[in-house]
Amino acid sequence: MGIDIEIASEGRFSKDIMALYADWSEFRQWASTTSFDGAGLIKWDSLEAVSPFPSQSFCIGLNYRSHAEEAGWQVPEVPVVFTKFPSSISGPGSAVELTGASVDWEVELVVVIGQRARRVSPEDAWSYVAGLTIGQDISDRDTQKRPRNAPQHSLGKSHPGYAPIGPVLVSPEEFSNPNSIRLGCSVNDVIKQDGCTDDLIFSIPELIAYLSEMLPLMPGDVIFTGTPSGIGSTRTPAQFLLPGDRVTSWVEGVGEMTNTFVSGPGVRV
Repeated sequence: MGIDIEIASEGRFSKDIMALYADWSEFRQWASTTSFDGAGLIKWDSLEAVSPFPSQSFCIGLNYRSHAEEAGWQVPEVPVVFTKFPSSISGPGSAVELTGASVDWEVELVVVIGQRARRVSPEDAWSYVAGLTIGQDISDRDTQKRPRNAPQHSLGKSHPGYAPIGPVLVSPEEFSNPNSIRLGCSVNDVIKQDGCTDDLIFSIPELIAYLSEMLPLMPGDVIFTGTPSGIGSTRTPAQFLLPGDRVTSWVEGVGEMTNTFVSGPGVRV
């Protein structure tokens, strides 16, 4: 069960989550002082992404020491930043079409920005966060590595559905230690990744400070903060997703989401 915010607030706030982010501070104040007595109570059959149409979607590569080690890369001196274009974002229970024979999993803790952030200090960064959720940085490795002499990340990670996020958004203060959160994923109930954000090279406050120094972060923007070790492409032999596979991703204090994978048009894997 859930609450239709527009009904419960008597029209003060929209039930459109993207419109809600624009009034996030006021919404949180209202929610913290409101007694929900059944007004606006609804039942849902499926959940959408917690930020379905962000203006910007950032990804951080090689941000876990364990992942940098398994990939054979040195620990970066500054955050490695690329994007998953917003059209790739999908819901927590979505079916995802495979685009080839080298599609990989990458569970991530995702940050959703709650207010405009520009040149924010690490000490103040958490106050700009609306909440944390689960994400999968699904990656077509063949596309990602083209061209071989100058590979780029964004297109191979931005196919439709390649950025499922959800199922809920949890405020930072709900975590006993938001800088140390366990996360992982399984494929067909076999655990593939099991890590903790205390292994991050650049913490969430450091990422927000770094990105907001470069450009303004807007309400509803999402940051995929990196993946721990255990991806498929670094295994021997390499392992990739097949039609019919189920990937269950989890984050401590948030819950879990499961995405199924189906064969896309013309894909033979």
